[in-house]
Amino acid sequence: MLFMLIVKASKNSEADQLPGPELMEAMTKYNEELVKAGVRVMAKGLYPSSNGIRISFPNSGERPVVTEGPFTESQDLIAGFILIDVKSREDAIEWAMRMPDPQGHGEGQIELRQVF
Repeated sequence: MLFMLIVKASKNSEADQLPGPELMEAMTKYNEELVKAGVRVMAKGLYPSSNGIRISFPNSGERPVVTEGPFTESQDLIAGFILIDVKSREDAIEWAMRMPDPQGHGEGQIELRQVF
């Protein structure tokens, strides 16, 4: 079963501030554990929304609207993701619970979603 651990953006990630060395080390260790267990498919961080582009479809049948970032609704933004292949939903939750606070400073939030 494929699951995506979606790392939500924070004020720090949107300001393009990388995590400190302790968090980088903890995340590296976590990713190494995922690889060693054979469950990690892919893991990537994303640039801040200031580098992003949104394509929206406000009127059916009409040309889409292009909007360049930054985007202000940070609770809806994504800073990165990890795609894992596990045996069950419970396994996915266990792996998500093992992730260090991905933003540090108590700002981290992960959304866990199963992939079709």
